[in-house]
Amino acid sequence: MSTRARAATAIALATALACNQGLEPALTPTSCPRDFVGVCGTVSFVGQVPESTAKVFVVAFDTFPRSQNDLFKFKPQLNPAILPLGGPPFFYTLPLPPGRYEWVLAVWQKQGALSPTNADTLLRETGFYRDAGDTTPHGSGIVIVNAGTSTDSIDFVVDFNNMHRVCDYFPPCP
Repeated sequence: MSTRARAATAIALATALACNQGLEPALTPTSCPRDFVGVCGTVSFVGQVPESTAKVFVVAFDTFPRSQNDLFKFKPQLNPAILPLGGPPFFYTLPLPPGRYEWVLAVWQKQGALSPTNADTLLRETGFYRDAGDTTPHGSGIVIVNAGTSTDSIDFVVDFNNMHRVCDYFPPCP
C-alpha cells in the first residue's frame, strides 16, 4: 500500500472514529416520558419574539377563567412549563395533578413585576390547545389527566403576531 493510500485510510478511520454518530439527527421526544403525570405536546412558533419578553410559559386552568382575578388560579403554580423564545418546534411537558382542564395555553410575559393589578399590561395569551371541532373564541380544548398517566399530543402554536390581552377575554379594554 502506498504512503498516499495509507494516509487516506488513516484519515478516513480517524474521521469515522471522531464522528461517533455526531452527524445523525438529534432525537427529540415525541411522546410523554414514562411515569410522567400531566400533559405533553409540541409547541410551534410564529413571528418575532418581542424584545420586552421576560418569558413564555404553558399553564392549565381547571375551568376557563371568568374574571381577571381568576387568571392567577392556573396550574401548576410553582412550575409552569417554560418555553424557549421562538425557534423550531419544541416538545414541552407540563406536570399536572389528575383532573379535567378546560384551558391549556401559552402565556407571554413582559418584563416587569407581575401582580393582579397589572396583568393586562404584562400578560398576553399567545396560543392554546383547541379541540379541532371547536369554534368558540377561546377554544374548548378539554384535557383529562388520569391518575398515574399523562395526556399526550396537546399541541398548539405560539403566535407572537397574534397575542391577546387579558381584557380581550374580560372587557372592556382601555
